[in-house]
Amino acid sequence: MENRKLRATPAARTLAKRLGVDLFNVTGTGYKGRIHRDDVAGFNYEDKIHVSPLAQKIADEHNIDLKGVVGTGYRNKIMKDDVLQLINDTEIISRFKLDDFGYPTIPVSTQTTKQTTVQQTPAAVKSQPAQVAAFDGETETVPMTQMRKIISKRMSESFFGAPTFIQTWEIDMTELLALRKKLINPIMEKTGKKLTVTDLISMAVVKTLLKHKYINSSLNKEGTELTFHNYVNLGMAVGMDDGLLVPVVKGADKMSLSEFVVAMKDLTERTFAKKLLPDEQSGSTFTISNLGMYGVDEFTAIINQPNSAILSVSSTQQRAVPRDGEIVIRPIMKISLTADHRVIDGLTGAKFMTDLKAALEDPLTLFV
Repeated sequence: MENRKLRATPAARTLAKRLGVDLFNVTGTGYKGRIHRDDVAGFNYEDKIHVSPLAQKIADEHNIDLKGVVGTGYRNKIMKDDVLQLINDTEIISRFKLDDFGYPTIPVSTQTTKQTTVQQTPAAVKSQPAQVAAFDGETETVPMTQMRKIISKRMSESFFGAPTFIQTWEIDMTELLALRKKLINPIMEKTGKKLTVTDLISMAVVKTLLKHKYINSSLNKEGTELTFHNYVNLGMAVGMDDGLLVPVVKGADKMSLSEFVVAMKDLTERTFAKKLLPDEQSGSTFTISNLGMYGVDEFTAIINQPNSAILSVSSTQQRAVPRDGEIVIRPIMKISLTADHRVIDGLTGAKFMTDLKAALEDPLTLFV
């Protein structure tokens, strides 16, 4: 094994430890290859191509570009069978594949030829199951992008790996919408950014999280250690045509409303421009998924692990509701909490949602 001396700054080592990056895989840009913090931040293991020797040999022989291929091996390593799926020549495939008894498989084209030469009797035809009719039409088959493959993998791990429960609450948005009207011009004059309903909801979530440590916690992959965070790094799911990214506002609990608006707008703009660094997409302690701007009445999001919960925010709609014995029209928004039941119990989730509802319906308390 090569005895390579590792040169890295303390900041690079600290960030690598937090992101789980092996510094021996990172190329340093400093003097004599020294690794700096930006080198680690720009490194993404999942963008690297890891291939078994046999898979690489087959790919080289047949000029197959493995960029974008997600393998079935450990940590998405590309294996022999992954490469064979990219080859259409059945003769080549048969050389590398064995049947259940250890013999080379017969090429599909050969099997088809032999079958078509057999004269079928009327009885044989009658005993065959009915064939499903094929309808003419246009289809388009395209490979999944690397981003979509990663999303698929992570969502599956979260959905099937954590037992969850969901609570849905209705929020009267009358006071929060009125507060936004009062603040929108002062915030615009101070920051040059437009204050949104999402900004105020986010600030309410941040303030409420500080009172509920289990909601703002993380469970390790082994399910053996729970980490309580005395700060809030707020993730905000941002959907695009080709996938989903979650930029993270670090230290959101230390920010004023103006500072949060600026930070959120900057991250969102760079998300759509695909200029986020890996460090800006990691380290969240809680995540919000907001589809309210699309008129969604109600939905439940999948937890962004290692978070213990995620808040789904739906649209605000005028509804008839009872108030003091009368039916009145109010702007009502539904929010749903998806929680990991390994960490959070129903009562714990209900207490968090009770406080969040109170903060949203009386938002002046956020500034006291």
